[in-house]
Order: sequence, then C-alpha cells, then structure tokens
Amino acid sequence: MATKLNKQLKREIEVDGKPFMVTLSPEGLKLTEKGKRLGRELTWKDLVSGDAALSAALNASLGQGS
Repeated sequence: MATKLNKQLKREIEVDGKPFMVTLSPEGLKLTEKGKRLGRELTWKDLVSGDAALSAALNASLGQGS
C-alpha cells in the first residue's frame, strides 16, 4: 500500500546540469531553480484534467513567435 502525501516533500534534481528543487504537496507540485523562490506550479487537478497539456502547448506556441 502506498503512503498518503499529507505534507510537503522536497527533493533536488538536476536538469541539463542545473540543480532544481521539486516540491510535492497534497495540492500539486512545484519546480524551482535551486536558490530561487519563483518556479512553475501545477495542481493535481490541472494535471488530471489535461489543462496542464493545454497550457504547455499554448506556452510553446507563444514562444515560437518571438
């Protein structure tokens, strides 16, 4: 049986040689560059509903125009 996530769980990961902090919480997840405060947040509800994919596609299309 899996353990319920009832408080924040923080872990460090490395992406392309840069350290990031991943915070999992009952509300969702947050990815922040280590040493920074602002990061990307995603709620579990958005992830399950597919809104996360829609948002990523929109951001990618906006980024191609510049």
